[in-house]
Amino acid sequence: MPFTLEEATVADIHRAYADGQLSCRELVQAYLGRIDTIDRAGASLNAVVTVNPAALDEADRFDAALAETGSPSGPLHGIPLVVKDQAETAGIPTSFGSVAMQDYIPHQDATAIAKLKDAGAIVLAKTTMPDFASSWFSYSSRSGTTRNPYALDHDPGGSSSGTGAAVAANLATLGVGEDTGGSIRLPASFNNLVGLKVTPGLISRTGMSPLVTFQDSAGPMCRTVADTARLLSAMVGFDAQDPFTATATIAGSVDYLGALEAATLKGKTIAVLRQVFGDSSNAAMHEVNQQIENSLAAMTSAGATVIDIEVRDLDYDLEFTSLYVTHSRHDIDQFLRARESLPFHSVKALHAAGLYHRALDLFEMIVEGPEVPTSEADYFERYTAREAFQRKLINAMANVDADAIAFPTTQLPAPSRESLDRGDWTTFTFPTNTLIAAQSWMPALSLPAGFTSAGLPVGLELVGLPYREADLLALAAAVEAVTHQRRAPSGI
Repeated sequence: MPFTLEEATVADIHRAYADGQLSCRELVQAYLGRIDTIDRAGASLNAVVTVNPAALDEADRFDAALAETGSPSGPLHGIPLVVKDQAETAGIPTSFGSVAMQDYIPHQDATAIAKLKDAGAIVLAKTTMPDFASSWFSYSSRSGTTRNPYALDHDPGGSSSGTGAAVAANLATLGVGEDTGGSIRLPASFNNLVGLKVTPGLISRTGMSPLVTFQDSAGPMCRTVADTARLLSAMVGFDAQDPFTATATIAGSVDYLGALEAATLKGKTIAVLRQVFGDSSNAAMHEVNQQIENSLAAMTSAGATVIDIEVRDLDYDLEFTSLYVTHSRHDIDQFLRARESLPFHSVKALHAAGLYHRALDLFEMIVEGPEVPTSEADYFERYTAREAFQRKLINAMANVDADAIAFPTTQLPAPSRESLDRGDWTTFTFPTNTLIAAQSWMPALSLPAGFTSAGLPVGLELVGLPYREADLLALAAAVEAVTHQRRAPSGI
């Protein structure tokens, strides 16, 4: 079968390498060509902020190694990926979405990036993001705004804006994002992708700018569940520099790709949290709900039991466990101060210099947050409430013997640029459901559930048990097999 670049998976590429149909240099050149013609010209997605100048040289090394040994150099041998500009990359500018940091070139990779390179991946490019990951939308002082490849006058979501748009538009094979409150899953929903937020600490955050340290989770953004599992396998593991990776030790060594062999919906129970569906009297919310209902119906037809559940006081739990404004100033400042070569070492200094995008309402709130989070009187009560929140969700699952909780990733599809510029939505008012898993420290993923009548993607979120990402991925693979809702954007 001849190799086709669009929608190519890791397995497709490795098969083409082995058959001699494709070299790594040819693949990298093809993706770089798409970046030139789709991202920088044509549709002008503006998803890529920096291309790795050594990408072709790295491709040549992989071609030479394969020719010499006849064997791939690792599970991601010669696979080009894009990385959210939140992760430090040695020799490649890393700005964290901030114009003030655009000349910063790290001397070493973030731990997760080093792991990916060890697995054979090539960092093709860095992708756009809002300043210090402080928005659901793509506003960035470094790069302006990014366009959604499914509707160019709409936003691709944030804060992993560029990774979502780039992977959806086939500018790379795989993508790396980061999720604190939903920054992988929301843009995955808006861009018809699979996006996984792991149990915090399964993947090291060393070398990645934080937002809320104990909630931050780097992770995969891919076009298929199988590629998500491949990328996850290469990223996980204990890191002595990140004490939160005790999670990886608890989870143990897991074959995430192998876990997909058990993918089935027969005998599975899906707990549907309808209280977080949008108001069906709203036309856009009704369309999102309908796509989720279609997915649930397909799951039922494939043998799953779908049962409604309710979580009492959910709105209160989400409000009380929200610690973004409380924690982010401290966590970002600590990260900046550890890097002497940076031109600014606090968010307050960046704010005073006017070096941030004015549409970032959360950033402005972070600046006014406490220097020391524990100085707030109710800090410890709110922090420990997260454990109670997690127990409540797990008990809700256990009461019906559920394998996952399901709901729309967001109640609305991607908003238009016009509506965002007008101020219709802010970070605290946009109706996303991604905070549920984020603030309960549970793993969750968004996967394609369909499209609205206007062609905007809709995402289905599945929430699983902590440390059980393998089970969650197997369930997602089974859903993917019966829904078949991934498709490439047209007309770009």
